[in-house]
Amino acid sequence: MFTITLEDRKIQTNMYQTRGVAVAIEECIVFAGEIMSAMQKYLKGDWGDTCSEDCQANTDALESGARLFAVYKTSKGKVYIITEVDRTITTILFASEY
Repeated sequence: MFTITLEDRKIQTNMYQTRGVAVAIEECIVFAGEIMSAMQKYLKGDWGDTCSEDCQANTDALESGARLFAVYKTSKGKVYIITEVDRTITTILFASEY
């Protein structure tokens, strides 16, 4: 269980990764570090390379309870980190797996 802390809000969530991301982490230490960095940013509310509209949607989602979505560029391509509406599951996946 991880806690996303944004401003004064704390969100408890379970982190998961797709098989593709898991294999890439096992095969490449650089990519593993990039994923750790992306997770740390996400947990602090840094939405990475997410477009401004989606950043605003994330800000709004903190009030409305909608899903959270962020994009991070890595040496293996773009990865998405998505927290579902009920906040119980956060998934890390390649953009191509979306």
